Amino acid sequence: ALEVTAVHSVAGILPPGQPLVDTPPYCAPHHSATMAALVGGGNGLPRPGAVSLAHRGVLFLDEAPEFSGQALDALRQPLESGHVVVARAAGMMRMPARFLLMLAANPCPCGRHGLTGDVCECSPATVRRYQARLSGPLLDRVDVRVHVEAVSRAELTGAGGAAESSASVAARVREARERSAARLQDTPWRLNSEVPGHELRTRWQPFPGALREA
Repeated sequence: ALEVTAVHSVAGILPPGQPLVDTPPYCAPHHSATMAALVGGGNGLPRPGAVSLAHRGVLFLDEAPEFSGQALDALRQPLESGHVVVARAAGMMRMPARFLLMLAANPCPCGRHGLTGDVCECSPATVRRYQARLSGPLLDRVDVRVHVEAVSRAELTGAGGAAESSASVAARVREARERSAARLQDTPWRLNSEVPGHELRTRWQPFPGALREA
């Protein structure tokens, strides 16, 4: 909370009457955002960007392929290191940027490529160009990819579906974080995402068959 509050204070966006930010931040910039808006910068002394405003929280990029390729690739370094260093003529600033990145993307410009029972109007070359806007090095840093089919009208209006409540999901997440905290108690890390790959492969190897579903 102190780290997040410090960043928001520097950015000048602390909520009125709330000297301490006590909930994880959620930042969802528009796809027209510049590289400076994402990673920080601006004229004069650098200011925190979206990656720092989402520190210890979630950075959600909707319509991810519509962001500029330069801005998207600038996310690679903070995703790897957990901080971002921005240099300008007026000075250099090192800002924290440890966030959970979520990207949402259509499969093609018309959004219907590969969907069951729908016709895509895009040529194969157009689909390839659109999907290539998310570079390989950036996607290498994305751990989970989920293909989502369109929801039918019957599923949307049907009562009593198989969906879980938010409360049950939150309880399961809380239990997982408690197990993670116990496992990392005597280490310099707090979350699985902070643990270097070498440590994961040598100290905490998964049980045989545990990764089969993944």
